[in-house]
Amino acid sequence: MSLSKESYLQFTPDMQICRILNGMWQVSGAHGQIEPKAAIAEMFTYLDAGFTSWDLADHYGPAEDFIGSFRRQLAATRGEAASGTIQAFTKWVPQPGRMTRRLVEDSINLSLRRMGLGKLDLLQFHWWDYQDRSYLDALSYLAQLRDEGKIRHLALTNFDTLRLKIITDSGIRIVSNQVQYSLIDRRPEVAMSQFCQKHNISLLTYGTVCGGFLSERYLGQAEPGQNRLNTVSLRKYKQMIDSWGGWGLFQELLMAVKRIADKYQVSIANVAVRYILDQPAVAGVIIGTRLGIAQHIAENARVFSFKLDETDYSQLNSVLERSHDLYKIIGDCGDEYRR
Repeated sequence: MSLSKESYLQFTPDMQICRILNGMWQVSGAHGQIEPKAAIAEMFTYLDAGFTSWDLADHYGPAEDFIGSFRRQLAATRGEAASGTIQAFTKWVPQPGRMTRRLVEDSINLSLRRMGLGKLDLLQFHWWDYQDRSYLDALSYLAQLRDEGKIRHLALTNFDTLRLKIITDSGIRIVSNQVQYSLIDRRPEVAMSQFCQKHNISLLTYGTVCGGFLSERYLGQAEPGQNRLNTVSLRKYKQMIDSWGGWGLFQELLMAVKRIADKYQVSIANVAVRYILDQPAVAGVIIGTRLGIAQHIAENARVFSFKLDETDYSQLNSVLERSHDLYKIIGDCGDEYRR
């Protein structure tokens, strides 16, 4: 299998990425145990299929260690240059408080060691408490480390539009912000997308298939009880569906998406991902990988085999326009983490 040229994007002048990124939240332990040897073998399968880009974090269990092992095995079996064919985007998620250069640098050095790198491809910074403006100090030190060569590009995770403006106004150069974005959660369209377009900032999106809810598995099914919500993702996105409009309206959306999927001979998830990929400012969609347990490589590749037309958008909008406004209910991107 090989992906088309349209599957890739010149994310920055010096870095091309696959527009479907392999998400490693699922190796954190919240979705079942992952066997390391099987996980690394599966990573080779993703790479050989053309899925070169990985999203992870310092707190996603062994995710950074997996990347380190994967890169070492790549270099050993295919040559040193082969280890440079992947892009690994990690996150730093510190506890709020006083930020010092030493604290910031030690944290970045730890990620570098775990991943076996001399320079991080992309460091995505998250901050829990906007009332503590030490996040600006942390970002200032991260920018210094970028300029000194330890970080290639600096990015954010789950920052809202106001804080993104404060950061850019302070002169800190940001290339992307990672936010939740799906047919269910379209909050980025209120303010975030426009700001990012204006300031040449990309969006990397997660939750785009709502933890698997946007799939044939839930079409025509009764509303699942708590006993069936057996992963963190399912519990999280079921709450989103409830706030958005409830299970009845969600079934109407699944039926509309299924009609479009059948038209192009693809899956419901494919349509959900294609919809978000085509939105302004979106560089890529992160799809979780349960390495060594389940994979959807062939299905994910079909995202690039079709384009939605005006009729498709009309069908979707006929359902979406009847949903609740999550921006009014929850707030801007990431606000659900800071209540």
